[in-house]
Amino acid sequence: MRAVHKNTLYWMAVTFILFPVLILVGLFMRAVQADQLGGAQAWFYPMMTLHGVGMVGVWFVAAMACASDILERYCDPSAAVGRFALAGTVLGVLLLLACVFLGRFAAGWYFLYPLPLKGEWPAWSAVTFLLSITVLGATWLVWCLDLLRAIAKKYSLSRALAWHYLAGRGEPELPPSVLIITVSLIAAVAALLAGVIVLVLFYVELLSGATSDTLLMKNLTFFFGHTLVNLAMYLGVAALYEALPEYAGRPWKTNRIVAISWNAVLLIVLFAYFHHLYMDFVQPGAFQYIGQVASYFSAIPAAVVTIFGALLLVYHARMRWNIASLLFFIGLAGWAIGGVGAVIDSTISVNVALHNTLWVPAHFHTYMVAGLAFLVIGYFYHRCQEVARVPENAGAQAFTTALLVIGAYGFFAMFYLAGAYAVPRRFALYPLELNHGAGYSLAALVFASLFLAGFLLYLVSIWTRWFKAMGARA
Repeated sequence: MRAVHKNTLYWMAVTFILFPVLILVGLFMRAVQADQLGGAQAWFYPMMTLHGVGMVGVWFVAAMACASDILERYCDPSAAVGRFALAGTVLGVLLLLACVFLGRFAAGWYFLYPLPLKGEWPAWSAVTFLLSITVLGATWLVWCLDLLRAIAKKYSLSRALAWHYLAGRGEPELPPSVLIITVSLIAAVAALLAGVIVLVLFYVELLSGATSDTLLMKNLTFFFGHTLVNLAMYLGVAALYEALPEYAGRPWKTNRIVAISWNAVLLIVLFAYFHHLYMDFVQPGAFQYIGQVASYFSAIPAAVVTIFGALLLVYHARMRWNIASLLFFIGLAGWAIGGVGAVIDSTISVNVALHNTLWVPAHFHTYMVAGLAFLVIGYFYHRCQEVARVPENAGAQAFTTALLVIGAYGFFAMFYLAGAYAVPRRFALYPLELNHGAGYSLAALVFASLFLAGFLLYLVSIWTRWFKAMGARA
């Protein structure tokens, strides 16, 4: 039994507090779109900004917390840097709350240039938002670099990338979770550096008035944001590789196929973001085709190898099913289903019709909530229960899981249906000719409430375990 580090337990608490709050923000948005909150539409876009930045940030740091906890088993990440990351994240969140609630900043989580500098919100609000992203990005960059330092000190980066498996050598043995974390962190550093460049260009314009190239800023912004979201998902998958074998009673080892697939991910994931720029006709045509091809191929090395690996691991195994192993397995399915939706949308001929519809939030909500979030909260429960050893109620856990799954997929279905019927995204209120969007929003509101109820039951189940793990912390 390995005690849970104090920093990891604090990250769990941050997730458990912020996620329900951000769900309520999402419920508010769907209620506005369902025309249930008559005078509140002025807050829709500030809340959209908070919800987007908040959800992306919460699940990135939660996945990073899982990665850090896994690495503590194999190498020596700095506890001081972990505390620094926690403090920097809290400060960044406070700045974000200030610019949204006090300044009504509403540029969206993607803060595309030059919108933050051109909106109706006060200038200090935009500056505060940029400072928030700066604090968060700088903090996470330091955290990523420290985890890479710890990996390189124990394995060297070439061994951590499993290059010796590519050469046909199986020794020294490398846990697959360490390989996936290494790949993810290297790409995360590239993404965060792109974010730094974007922010520097914003500050240069604020201080000197010198404008930036709009297409360059958009490329850098989506390279930063899209890549970071994908890597958070991969870190959640690393948690699956690490913990699921304990429930199946079988090892999940690195081999040449696993090494090839995850090294391919390191290359492919850096180019898939081009599919966000299909509508930018001045973008070089070759980049558009690269985006489609990379989006297609990204599903093969990571998803296909992992899905088949997990199915083989579980097949005929004497599985120990509880809420953690259920969430691992269902989270893998959510990753696959959301990925299929993403691949459909990344097809140029289809994207022309779906790009500005609710199909887009449909697919990323699917793999972020039913994929990443399920994997992470499954890992959090697994680690707390591993230490606490509290008796489990199978019926209550099955009911909780059912609420989470029914609520999540009912919510996603409304997005997918609305997108298929051309309901646009980012509309606070729908005009008469798009009034069917309000009906989908109302149904989504009901399903999201079921999901929130399921998550609150999950919190009830993990609460005692979290406190016992805190008492037994390393």
